[in-house]
Amino acid sequence: MTATAGARTTLRPHDPDNLVEVDDLKVHFPIRSGLFKTVKGTVKAVDGVTFEVRRGETLGLVGESGCGKSTIGRAMIRLREPTAGTVRFDGVDLTSLKSGALRRMRRRMQIIFQDPYGSLDPRMTVGSIVSEPIETHRLAKGAAKKERVAELLRLVGLDPKYVKRYPHEFSGGQRQRIGVARALAVEPEFIVCDEPISALDVSIQAQVLNLLTDLRSRLGLTYLFVAHDLSVVKHISDRVAVMYLGKVVEVGPPDQLYAAPGHPYTRALLSAVPVPDPVSERKRKRVILKGDVPSPVNPPPGCRFHTRCWLYERLGKPENCRTIDPPLETIDGQHRAACHYAAEALKTDVGVAHLEHVQVRRGTPDAALALLEAGKADAVTEAEVAAAAPAADTGAVVS
Repeated sequence: MTATAGARTTLRPHDPDNLVEVDDLKVHFPIRSGLFKTVKGTVKAVDGVTFEVRRGETLGLVGESGCGKSTIGRAMIRLREPTAGTVRFDGVDLTSLKSGALRRMRRRMQIIFQDPYGSLDPRMTVGSIVSEPIETHRLAKGAAKKERVAELLRLVGLDPKYVKRYPHEFSGGQRQRIGVARALAVEPEFIVCDEPISALDVSIQAQVLNLLTDLRSRLGLTYLFVAHDLSVVKHISDRVAVMYLGKVVEVGPPDQLYAAPGHPYTRALLSAVPVPDPVSERKRKRVILKGDVPSPVNPPPGCRFHTRCWLYERLGKPENCRTIDPPLETIDGQHRAACHYAAEALKTDVGVAHLEHVQVRRGTPDAALALLEAGKADAVTEAEVAAAAPAADTGAVVS
């Protein structure tokens, strides 16, 4: 089902600085049962989401599993048909395009899938996988196509000699690089990164992240980066959007959102981030959310988070949390939160008491490290290292 006409009548004016504009996007999945597949209800995976992705930026999208992050990414490039709302790419309404026009528009937007093992056809060679979009859009053929494939493999850090190999001959990180090369084959402007590192080892995650960051600066790309890891999202994103049960509940620059989150759910997410510092770990205030995430088939009325909200309990269960769905309202500059009591949330230190701008080293002191690095490692005795080390827990600043 395509977007409803009623949703299009309330579109905001197109901003040339925005590459993608999402307005009141809804993606519902019917629940069918019985012999005749009668519709018994709908799963409201995405239920009225509005945001924009600016040219050249990386918008991070975070939230719990099942909140609708991947569904939004797929609906933005029409791999999933929206139930209502609109998605505009460079001012063009994607929901109104026919198949031929949509195929031509697909050159400008691509996706990197989450699973590097399932997203590559095991019967195709690397050369065939990367060259397939080139052939589909008739961008090159013959020697020019082979040279383009070799260039793409070099761009993502792979040897062009690998074109004759099959996906099972590569590691997970190498397969994800092949997926990145395939996405870059048609020279897109916008790429949906659908949890591209969640299936990889931690050491490989850093390599893929650095690759994506380098490609963005070299090629002028725009990303929607979907992930669970809050530290990764903060590292790579220019802005961060937090989702809960099909809704965007907070949006803002990472420095503002992580230092002073205005939504209780964001604070609960931050309080769950492990901290590699025993002193800060003991000081911070944890939030353990009670109960399970409500069903997207029948979400709660009012604020969808109020059934698990610690601030709702602390404020005496105000009625408007149960009856009125809060819109995204500006807190400061570009920072917006969908909470009736965002001002009260900002007054607490829940979830952010452990976040420090200056990291602290609580292991080997700087003075002892300098002594070891001076080339005296063989001659240094335990007594000299102890003399160079001040009293325990000095809080030496990491350079």
